[in-house]
Amino acid sequence: MVPVTEPVPHVVAVASSPTHGFSKDRAPSVQIVEGLGVVGDAHAGATVKHRSRVRADPSQPNLRQVHLMHAELFDELAEAGFDVGPADLGENVTTHGVDLLGLPRGTRLHLGAEVVLEVTGLRNPCQQINDFRPGLLKRLVLPDGAGDVIRKAGIMTVVARGGTVAVGDGIEVEVPAGPHHRLQMV
Repeated sequence: MVPVTEPVPHVVAVASSPTHGFSKDRAPSVQIVEGLGVVGDAHAGATVKHRSRVRADPSQPNLRQVHLMHAELFDELAEAGFDVGPADLGENVTTHGVDLLGLPRGTRLHLGAEVVLEVTGLRNPCQQINDFRPGLLKRLVLPDGAGDVIRKAGIMTVVARGGTVAVGDGIEVEVPAGPHHRLQMV
């Protein structure tokens, strides 16, 4: 009998886009800069770049420098009839083997040999998701049965250490000392 092993956490895809469109362009690797984000991505910067947040206060810090999403979500969505893949929902890094949504705020993700990202919170899914695939939003924002809302559209991070991230790079998770704070929208 062959023992079953857990998947080794790794990067499935990386992507960026110089415009504020919805999906991003996949690449073999991306360069990530400390305190800014992905080189050439419209959301990179020390202050907010998301259009609605810029309108509210353009001087607030950018807690959404790098967006990560777990590839396991795409399998779940495929079972519900949605054809969605890496970078389609606007993430910069698609992962496999890490429970991104279950991480506490402040967790550090080591991607490859150089990059360290610090988890700041959850992505708040918006109407653009339904514009991309009608009906998809209700698969990404749903009640948990206890009066709370589950948001499955990935997590947001800031760059603690820059470098290159490539498809296939390993991921190590460094959970902060307690007490742990559950992820909220950023």
